[in-house]
Amino acid sequence: MKVVVGQGSCGVATGAKKTTAEFEKRIGAGGLNVAVEKTGCVGNCYLEPIVDIYGDDGALVSRYVQIQPEKVAEIVEKHLKKGQVVQDFVISEEDKRFLASQERIVLRNAGLINPESIDAYIAVGGYQAIEKSLKEMTPETVIEEIKISGLRGRGGAGFPTWFKWDAALKNRGESKYMVCNADEGDPGAFMDRSVLEGDPHSLLEGMTIGGYAIGAEEGVIYVRAEYPLAIHRLELALEQSREKGFLGKNLFGTGFSFDIRIKAGAGAFVCGEETALIASLEGERGMPRLKPPFPAAKGFWQQPTNINNVETFANVPWILTNGGAAFAAVGTDKSKGTKVFALAGKIKKGGLVEVPMGLPLRDVIYGIGDGIKNDKGFKAVQMGGPSGGCIPAALIDTPVDYENITKTGAIVGSGGMIVMDETTCMVDMARYFLDFTRKESCGKCNYCRIGTKRMLEILERITKGEGKEGDIELLEELAGKIKDGSMCGLGQTAPNPVLTTIRYFRNEYEDHIYKKKCTAHSCKPLLTFTITDACTGCTLCSRKCPVGAITGERKQKHGIDQDTCIRCGKCEESCNFSAILRD
Repeated sequence: MKVVVGQGSCGVATGAKKTTAEFEKRIGAGGLNVAVEKTGCVGNCYLEPIVDIYGDDGALVSRYVQIQPEKVAEIVEKHLKKGQVVQDFVISEEDKRFLASQERIVLRNAGLINPESIDAYIAVGGYQAIEKSLKEMTPETVIEEIKISGLRGRGGAGFPTWFKWDAALKNRGESKYMVCNADEGDPGAFMDRSVLEGDPHSLLEGMTIGGYAIGAEEGVIYVRAEYPLAIHRLELALEQSREKGFLGKNLFGTGFSFDIRIKAGAGAFVCGEETALIASLEGERGMPRLKPPFPAAKGFWQQPTNINNVETFANVPWILTNGGAAFAAVGTDKSKGTKVFALAGKIKKGGLVEVPMGLPLRDVIYGIGDGIKNDKGFKAVQMGGPSGGCIPAALIDTPVDYENITKTGAIVGSGGMIVMDETTCMVDMARYFLDFTRKESCGKCNYCRIGTKRMLEILERITKGEGKEGDIELLEELAGKIKDGSMCGLGQTAPNPVLTTIRYFRNEYEDHIYKKKCTAHSCKPLLTFTITDACTGCTLCSRKCPVGAITGERKQKHGIDQDTCIRCGKCEESCNFSAILRD
């Protein structure tokens, strides 16, 4: 029997380490022959810390959720000692559907194996794909299998993986490099981090197969320094792989040599663009370069280089083991396989989701995510991060694949999916994302550096009630020039959140500009707080008001001086009788 505690970042943040320590303490004190292990995030982030109990036969017996240290004693006494399942802590049938509705290829081992044990990865078939590739296949046949699979890059534009590998293979150089972009920078995105933390060997194996396919002997994982747990587990995985002979010289006695190192990046969003990432690897400031030449011809140190992200590489071992045709059988005609999304925002059940390409947004948001928090109205979903766009409720039946999402004005991107409800101001949402991209611009292109700043200034004026006629048209004009005049994907896509919100929520822009009202009652400078007849005169709101704008006698209806009010919302937050009206 063993106890397995989820220790991805989400689990650790909710107290999983303390839960693990409590299990170890009580199991030790009771003299029980029960192992305590760790695993990565299984996907139900909203239920962490998650504890799985496995029987002597290796089968899962029970899954307990939201297990804080104070609940451990009951599980140990009843379940581990007496074999009685603690029903109060068991995952509900409804929450089981979160995972049951998914199809997992990238996350096939997530929450199931110990990410710090190479033997656990080998036990589920790990490193069989690279052995098969080296002993039974040529680089060309490996690339052909990836071509058959239809795997497209999961980091942004969805470029065919086989095409990039084939180009790197055919270009000559003194040396070649296989680079993994693990610099996940989209707000609300944590797909790659979870793979690194929960199944690091799948990345190493995928990179090694890719290295063999293009003729590289060195791989580099460019990972955010803000991912300390991911880096720690990658370092362990690299050390273990070298000890087992899966990295290094003469792999499997075939004469092929390949090793991988880690480069911790400073977290610049622009380094998600491959030439900027290469510049950072070389010790330069992360700024994009003109293409062509493409990295496949002249990349890292001017040598042929291939760059894919974590999710792309994690698919590769599965494809080589099961065949490209099996992968191609999942998804749509042009968007094969599955896609991992980080489901976040105003959603009841947030976490990691892996679904077949082509599944409607409705099935993800309402089927897996169980709908909107507090049963509020669904308004939009932001896809593709700052480079993406907002898809409105009217398009909720849009299939999630590269072609259909692009038609909406958004992009699939790396897989961020931020859900918004009726209380979200779309103008302010566009302002938020544009502020992010303005700060992350490397400054190399005038249109990106200055244009995004000018667009942000307009959006800030609008959300403050200082918008004026012609602002919407000016935003559209600037957006077009920034897209056309920027060198890399950051600038070319930076206007997307603004353009999609204007396209689908133009009325909100007009209300802000002409009526000086925020439809979502979100932009504080445009709010008016009033006290209704429900007021009991408890005086709590007046005591909370930082500027003394609320007056009135005790047990009598109070009033708000609108000239003094700073729209901080403290009165609304403190009122126990719902007597404060926000308009």
